[in-house]
Amino acid sequence: MLSKKTKYGLKALTYLAKVEGRQPVQIAEIAKCENISQKFLESILLTLRRNGLLGSKKGKGGGYYLIKEPQDVQMTTVMRVLEGPIAMVPCVSLNFYEKCDDCPDEEECSVHKLMLLVRDSALDVYRNNTLADLL
Repeated sequence: MLSKKTKYGLKALTYLAKVEGRQPVQIAEIAKCENISQKFLESILLTLRRNGLLGSKKGKGGGYYLIKEPQDVQMTTVMRVLEGPIAMVPCVSLNFYEKCDDCPDEEECSVHKLMLLVRDSALDVYRNNTLADLL
């Protein structure tokens, strides 16, 4: 299930992508328009800034802004930043691989086979969609 953090992050990114001229937008405005807790949104936007998706400006007229064009913001990046690994189990993760403790042979594991299909399907959707596709 998609976490609220990711859901709200996608809403905030979409909101910022619609702003003309990439002008900074205050957290309070995004929170009000998207019906998100301001405190929770602060931590989400900070995460997105730390990971190179947003910029911020302090002071009067300050706020957060998108630093890339929407078509350059891949959903794979957003999902990994906000949700973590895309794979549902670590033994099929491309970036966060770990062998499962309870599995002697990944090649024979039915769960492994199914989760490879799930991961590849999810990656196909994320790789073929950008922030621009959500606008």
